[in-house]
Amino acid sequence: MPSRGWGKDARGRSGWSRGPIITLLAGFVTGLLVFHRAIPNSVGHLGSLLETFLPWLGLTVPLLFGLALLRRSVVALVALLLPVVAWFGVFGGLLLPHADTTYDIVVLQHNVSDENPDPAGTTRAILKVQPDLIALVELTSPALSTYAAILAPGYPYHTVHGTVGLWSRQPIVDARLLDLRPTGVGTDWNRGLRATVRMPTGDAAVYVAHLPSVRLGLAGGFSTERRDESAALLGAAIAAEPLDRVILLGDLNSTVDDRGLLPVSSRLTSAEYGFAFSWPAAFPVARIDQIMTRAATVVETWSLPATGSDHLPIAARVRF
Repeated sequence: MPSRGWGKDARGRSGWSRGPIITLLAGFVTGLLVFHRAIPNSVGHLGSLLETFLPWLGLTVPLLFGLALLRRSVVALVALLLPVVAWFGVFGGLLLPHADTTYDIVVLQHNVSDENPDPAGTTRAILKVQPDLIALVELTSPALSTYAAILAPGYPYHTVHGTVGLWSRQPIVDARLLDLRPTGVGTDWNRGLRATVRMPTGDAAVYVAHLPSVRLGLAGGFSTERRDESAALLGAAIAAEPLDRVILLGDLNSTVDDRGLLPVSSRLTSAEYGFAFSWPAAFPVARIDQIMTRAATVVETWSLPATGSDHLPIAARVRF
């Protein structure tokens, strides 16, 4: 039964002694936010699963706050400051406006979906932000001609390899397939490319990638093995890249907090501002579509309105 006031209850407990479970839960959430890397991946990739949805741990705070009020627990209310501070320590920077918002180019990445019923409408939607670079993944042969025709007037340079493509206002040279195939996947699985884009400020290596999907099931847990293997291949390619400037655009089926993406995220930086959740389009809960750079700054990332895809397009302002 809840106590009648903030003083002692019928059992003689004060507001400082009530609510020990709520207090422990507040400490547990704080630990998950700060020490999420300590959660092992050995059983069902629980660590990666937690890190995929890590920002949403913040929703436990209002829930625990309500319980603390119900129990009239002073110690629990004080303890709840810990997860609040931890959450803002980890994610607060993405919410704060930045003083220096200057940028050189706008880039856009979109998993257009191989089941997209309206490729023309999708193309017109992404053109509204007037990007300098456009990366599209999950391209199919029937839809590719539509995307290419609408993009051609503003983007005279483009390259397509397998199901991924890059369109640019500036010249593209040295474009080639990037092999990201995990073990056991056939040669018809081509979901990566690398190209040099000749920008006014200097050449940049642009990577477009679509890493394997992950699965969540009762039997296998969070299945990420193929994605992690492709991420390692992508990370190795970026590590060996001779150009200083690198831009990575792609559906990585992973958030930047997920340790499975460490081979990539340890070598590149992501947005300084903006959550830009991109999946699923109907109710986005995670940004698994990424724009990352080396020797450049992703000043701001944001998601665009839904298209005919199950992903939202994401765009970013990049400063060299």
